[in-house]
Amino acid sequence: MRNGILIGLILLVATAFSGQAQSDDLLVDPILIRLKGRLVSSADSSAVPYANIINNRTHSGTTTNSDGYFSLEMLNIDSLVVSSVGYQKKVLRVPHNYNGQEVITFTIDPVNYAVGEVEVKGEKPGMDMGLGTGKPVDIAPELRGDAFNEKPPILAALFNPVSFLQYYVSGRERRKRNVREAMAMELNWEMHSKNYNKEVVMKLTGLNEAEADSFMIWFNAQNVLPYTATEYEVRASINYYFEIYKQEKIQDDK
Repeated sequence: MRNGILIGLILLVATAFSGQAQSDDLLVDPILIRLKGRLVSSADSSAVPYANIINNRTHSGTTTNSDGYFSLEMLNIDSLVVSSVGYQKKVLRVPHNYNGQEVITFTIDPVNYAVGEVEVKGEKPGMDMGLGTGKPVDIAPELRGDAFNEKPPILAALFNPVSFLQYYVSGRERRKRNVREAMAMELNWEMHSKNYNKEVVMKLTGLNEAEADSFMIWFNAQNVLPYTATEYEVRASINYYFEIYKQEKIQDDK
């Protein structure tokens, strides 16, 4: 019973205050004013720039400048709706006794967005050890080294000592290298034979087959023509050493 009476009194008081407020609005004479205002954030009192301010009655409006200031012609009983990105929409009312002389500061509440957990993924930059990067090879799988296919740099001894020692100590590694070197040499000599052969020698020197054989035996003994020589280097060497060969033959004949 007592609770019911208490609730009734509260409702009665609230109704009385509401009626008083409505009667106050009815008693105010509408007056045209020019509102001078400034809009700031309720969080830190910083200016809210470029916010939209709309008059509910006329649907006209304005925006705040870079410092949050604005000016708007309105009636003193009008309500204004303020909206801005990142802030909650708010309705502003001007005091009935406002005379348009001072600047009224209005506050607006920022929106607090709930941000979920963010997982940052990335790759840790690797350190350049100066060992170079891997590259595809055309070596048969059974002839590829277990440690290195080519002679490793000195730095490899610091960062991969086991493989470094294996390259130099392992007999299996040495045998694989020897086979690879022999195959490479055979391939290079095969290519080299296209530039250096009896036909080429006979054409450049004018010797017959028997004489060309003798010259080639002598020329090979000089060991001046690597199997990696180009066609130009082969021809130049044959012409140069053929002149020396002829001088020696002349001396021998005497």
